[in-house]
Amino acid sequence: MPRPEVNRSGEMEVFVSVVDLGGLSPAARAHRVTPSGVSKLISRLEARIGARLLNRSTRTLHLTPEGRIFYERCVGILSDIDEAESCATASEAPSGRLCVSATRPIGTHILLPLVSEFLSRNPKVTLDIYLVDAIGDIREERTDVIVTSGPMRNSHTVARKLGETDMIIVGSPSYLESFGTPKTPEDLERHNRLGLAHIRPIEGWPLMKGTEQMCVPLVGNARIGDGESLRELVISGLGLARLARFQVKKDIEAGRLVPVLEEINAGDLEEIHAVYLGEGGHLPVRVCALLDFLSEKVSIS
Repeated sequence: MPRPEVNRSGEMEVFVSVVDLGGLSPAARAHRVTPSGVSKLISRLEARIGARLLNRSTRTLHLTPEGRIFYERCVGILSDIDEAESCATASEAPSGRLCVSATRPIGTHILLPLVSEFLSRNPKVTLDIYLVDAIGDIREERTDVIVTSGPMRNSHTVARKLGETDMIIVGSPSYLESFGTPKTPEDLERHNRLGLAHIRPIEGWPLMKGTEQMCVPLVGNARIGDGESLRELVISGLGLARLARFQVKKDIEAGRLVPVLEEINAGDLEEIHAVYLGEGGHLPVRVCALLDFLSEKVSIS
């Protein structure tokens, strides 16, 4: 007996709408069907897959772990379908869903201020943006583009350099008034040196002592998981920290932070890249559009 024909892409669209819109009823209105019809579709989908996708109650709806995986794959598949249709009709306008991740400092100070202009230029693109403490594997996270700093760690990825930034040691005026402004590496011994909780390429602060470079170890009463929270701790007067200049530029201009030891700063730079998967050759138009836009607009100082 032949199996009944299943419109899998249609089911995926409805399922994604249920998740994105937060319920059966709004998804039903979006697709001009009844809520009971959407409910039956989800039940058929779960039965065919053999796993519960949604935990439903009268007021709330949550994805199960299996549902989260299925949702993310559906989003990717539907974006690929949009891309295929766009190419088939000779329309090269970027379209579909684009997933972008960035470390919190880069996301806050570089990426987010550009989002409005990018979407104005590309009205058919939908952005999913994730600001994270530390960047993971681009393949496991199913991310299209990661904007991050530091060395490349994955041979499967390709990076487009967006710029580079120097690192500076800063403290708040109130902290420096209480504990003094350090003038030499030795002066740092009496200061609270704050840092990040995760492993960095350089564990310490590189400074010059005469013609020799030395590394001052981190000795402080707090470490924190992301650069933006570390910046907030320094502004609050807890201690000194070494941060990217682009991250604290506005704070320095506003007088919230003061650079110290600039005359013996080792001058090391961190490169900032847009990272994407390099396997498979052709990149979706929406990914190319974002890479080109970031190359054009990102200005790091």
